[in-house]
Amino acid sequence: MTLRAMFVAVLASGCAASGPLAPKAIALNDLGAAAYARDDLEHAEAELGLAIEYNPRFTEAWVNFGLVELRRGNFTAARRRFVRAIELNPDLPAPFHGLGLLDERVGDLFEAERNYREALKVDPGFGPARVNLGRMLFARQSFDEAREQFLRLTEVAPRVVEGWSGLVEAMLRLGREHEADEILDRARSLLGERPQLVMLVARRLLRQGDASSAIAALEPMTRDGNESTRAAAYAWSAVAHAMQGDIEASQSAVKAALRLDPHSDVARYASRIRTNVN
Repeated sequence: MTLRAMFVAVLASGCAASGPLAPKAIALNDLGAAAYARDDLEHAEAELGLAIEYNPRFTEAWVNFGLVELRRGNFTAARRRFVRAIELNPDLPAPFHGLGLLDERVGDLFEAERNYREALKVDPGFGPARVNLGRMLFARQSFDEAREQFLRLTEVAPRVVEGWSGLVEAMLRLGREHEADEILDRARSLLGERPQLVMLVARRLLRQGDASSAIAALEPMTRDGNESTRAAAYAWSAVAHAMQGDIEASQSAVKAALRLDPHSDVARYASRIRTNVN
């Protein structure tokens, strides 16, 4: 399972300040969040700083300011802002989630997991923390625990595709393919043909030996997806072409995948298929 947004911060939402907020502070926070979303960090800093100046106890603005510093790589400053938000209101999940993102970014996985769990203690329905906790459990091969987290995510946030895709992935790793297929079909019925789900459909076709249909499902995503989606689509296409014995097409897809994602395990696996065939 690849979630390219491994360290991508989700903007805080629903964070109330202590006491009434000035309308100007709210407007500035919204402007800062919008600037952050378009990667305009200079304006985000200015607007969030002003929002805090209007109300120094504006928790959401402190969290969003922390996310700005995290994206810049200013880890000490980011931590100060997340900690300040917790001091102001420890009953909100977003500051703990921000600390989790920060700890994961610096490689402290134990603390990252602890902070994601703290966020969920505060609010079990806080989807971003549930996504990241499930992903971390999956990465360390705690597949049953990951399955549990993703299952809960499908209940509290059924429109979040990562819950469904993560649940399918965990079921596959646990050897429960029939259940995984049922979950995948249920997710497609609810959410439609999302890229994460189409990718899983293509992989199911590969498991069934239908490489041609898998390639047909993947091909549009090699053109129209974001970099992460395109890389994964190329990587699985490489596997499908190799299954057909078309090593030239397979290696071409491997190169395309690795250009987009040099760390793609699936593309590396496909490149070894060539060695085995030759």
